[in-house]
Amino acid sequence: MTTPEKDVENQDEDGKKQQKAEKANPGDQEKMKRNYKTYIGMSFRHGMSVDDITLSHIEKAHQNMKDLSSTLFIETPLVHGMENRLRGEIPNVDSLSLKLECLQSTGSFKIRGVVNQFLNLRDKDRQKKRTLVTMSAGNYGKAFAFVSNQEHMPGVVYMPNEAPKDRQTTIESYGCTVNRSPVQQLVENVNNEIERTDGMYFHSYDDPFLILGNASAGMELMAQTSRQQQPDIVLVCCGGGGLCAGVAAALKLSDGWQNTRIYGVEAENVPKMYEALKADGPVLFNRKPTIATGLAPPTAGEMTYKMIKKYTEGILLVSEDELKRAMKTLFSLGLVVEPSGAAAFAALQSNKVPEAEGKKVTVIVTGGNVTLKDLTQHIGL
Repeated sequence: MTTPEKDVENQDEDGKKQQKAEKANPGDQEKMKRNYKTYIGMSFRHGMSVDDITLSHIEKAHQNMKDLSSTLFIETPLVHGMENRLRGEIPNVDSLSLKLECLQSTGSFKIRGVVNQFLNLRDKDRQKKRTLVTMSAGNYGKAFAFVSNQEHMPGVVYMPNEAPKDRQTTIESYGCTVNRSPVQQLVENVNNEIERTDGMYFHSYDDPFLILGNASAGMELMAQTSRQQQPDIVLVCCGGGGLCAGVAAALKLSDGWQNTRIYGVEAENVPKMYEALKADGPVLFNRKPTIATGLAPPTAGEMTYKMIKKYTEGILLVSEDELKRAMKTLFSLGLVVEPSGAAAFAALQSNKVPEAEGKKVTVIVTGGNVTLKDLTQHIGL
C-alpha cells in the first residue's frame, strides 16, 4: 500500500487556548486562515474516494486489527439495559446501550485509527525508520505516541504553545519528540520537519486508513448486538469526523443496518461538521471556547465530511452545560468520561435526538482522558 502523503492540515488543539491566540494578532489570524484554506480538502486518500471505500475494505481492516496482540487496543464492552438505570434522566427510549470506548487503550477510540495507519506502513519505511510526524495536543497525539513506541518508530508531535503541559508530558513519556510553536506556524513547521527528516505525515482524522480503523468500532458494535437489541438510532461524537464517518460507513454498508439512523454530535461552540453540511464543504467559522477540546479541530475533514453527508442523518449540537450534565450522569454510573466523550450521550439526555421516544438507542462513549481537577470542576464534585 502507499504511504501517507506529505500534505498537512491543522489538528485537534486546545480550542479555548487556540481562540485566545487567534485573537491576539489579526495579521497572524489572516495568515492562519490562508494556511487552512490551502490545506482544506488535502486529505490522505492514497487514491481512494468516498465511493471507493467498501464493506470489504472495512472488514479487511477489522480482521487485520483483530490479528494483532491485544496490547495495542481492545474490544470495548457494549453494555445493554442502561435505560433501567437512567429513568428520569433520558427520554423514554425502549432501550439504551453504551459502547465504552472510554475504556479503550490510551483512554479513547483514537488508538483504532492509529493502529490501522501503522498497519499500512510499507516495510521499506519501517526498515528505514522514517520519522513519523503529526499535529495534535490531545487524544490522537497520545495514541500516536503509544503506537510509535510499541512499533519502535521515531515520532514527532507538533502542538500549539498554548496546549496544557500535562499533554506534552504524557506524549513524551512514550518516547515521542514534542515540538511547540504558535498556532499560526504549525503547518509551516510541520512541513519543514517533513522536508528536513524525509518524514511521513499522519493525519488525525482525514485519512482513509484511519477512518477504516475507526470503523472497527462499528464492526464490534454489530457483532455485540443481537437482532432483538439492534438499535434504531446510533449516536457518535464528531470532531474532525474520523470516528463518525467510519462507524456510519460500517453500519450503513452492512446488511440489515441500512435503516439505522446515525447522528454525529458536536459541541455547539465548535460546530465544524454542522457548518460544513450547511456550506456543502469544510469551512472556517467563528469558534467559541469549549470544554470539549477533543471536538475542536479548526475544520471538518474533507473526506469525513463527504462520508458523514452520505451515511448519516446529520449533526446534533449540544451546549457546554449539557456536556457537563452528561459527564455528571455518566459519573453516577461509575464512568469517568471527558467532555468530548460525553457529547453523544448529552444529545440523548438533552432531548436533541429526533423521535427517540420508544426507540432502541446505542451511544458511543468515546473517551475518558480527563484530569481529576477538570472532572471536579465540570461536574461539581
